[in-house]
Amino acid sequence: MPVQLFASPVLAANIIEIFERCGTIDKTIVLGLALFSLVAWTIMFGKHHELKRLRGLNLSFEQHLRDQRSLLDVPDTFRAPRSIPYADLFADAIECYRRAAAHDRERGRDDPRARLEQSENAIQRAIARQTLRYESNMIFLASIVSGAPFIGLLGTVWGVMEAFSAIATQQTAGIQQLAPGVSGAMLATIAGLVVAIPSVFGYNLLLSHTRRMTTELENYASSLADRLELESS
Repeated sequence: MPVQLFASPVLAANIIEIFERCGTIDKTIVLGLALFSLVAWTIMFGKHHELKRLRGLNLSFEQHLRDQRSLLDVPDTFRAPRSIPYADLFADAIECYRRAAAHDRERGRDDPRARLEQSENAIQRAIARQTLRYESNMIFLASIVSGAPFIGLLGTVWGVMEAFSAIATQQTAGIQQLAPGVSGAMLATIAGLVVAIPSVFGYNLLLSHTRRMTTELENYASSLADRLELESS
């Protein structure tokens, strides 16, 4: 039990000592990876809460929309909350449908098929826009997942190079000459893995949530188009 109590402070102290012995390049790399780790965790937590909030708003809006007898006669308040993805699709579909209907009236014709096609095109554009919204910031997280191990590897190679350079300069192979370079190399490797491992799990989890919500968005769009077709016939 005492070992467990004191292991963490001792390990933290050792890491600080190792960091202090590192060269300038390795210190820069480790600090950069620490910044990347902070960015990655911020993106993961922020994206998780954003997707959870949007999904709740979507389901609530869809339920309210089901309670309406006619989509074409709903109040304008249903088209107001553009921040809700489902509401954004609905607003674009209805606005486009009504514009096409007004255009038909001006020309003295009645073409429900053309109105539905216009509405479906608007829905597809809204789907693409909301999909980009779901996937926003994911590219940064993917870049961190891919780049962190290579940055850590750069620090590893640089530290080893510094160790051999010290040996070549002083023509000795003592621990005092090897320690700074090897310590920096190992610390850079660990830092790269510490950043990459949580990020890859978080990225895969967020990616699965994003794909699920995109599928739900497409299903909702199909349901919306079917209902408009039934009401316009």
